[in-house]
Amino acid sequence: MQQTFRITDEDGIHARPATALVNTANKFKGAESFAEAKGKKVTLKSILGVLSLGLEKGDEISIIVNGEGEAEALQALTDVMVNEGLGEINA
Repeated sequence: MQQTFRITDEDGIHARPATALVNTANKFKGAESFAEAKGKKVTLKSILGVLSLGLEKGDEISIIVNGEGEAEALQALTDVMVNEGLGEINA
C-alpha cells in the first residue's frame, strides 16, 4: 500500500517529525515501511534514513507499507503526516 504527500512544513522533515514517523513505523512489527523521495528509498524504521532524504517544503514523499497490518500502519503514518502539519495528501 502506498500514499504520496507534499511536504507543507516550513522546516521540511527534520529531527522531531522524523522521530514521530520512525516511532509510528516501529509500532507495526509485521509491516515493512519505506519512504521514497528524490529517487531514493529508505526504511521508515531508521531516523538517519528518513533524515538522509533531506525533505524540504514542497517536496513529494511516498510512504510505502507492506506486510501484516499494512492498512493500519499506513493510516497511522498518514495521521502523523497530516496531524503534525508535515504534509498533505497528494491526489
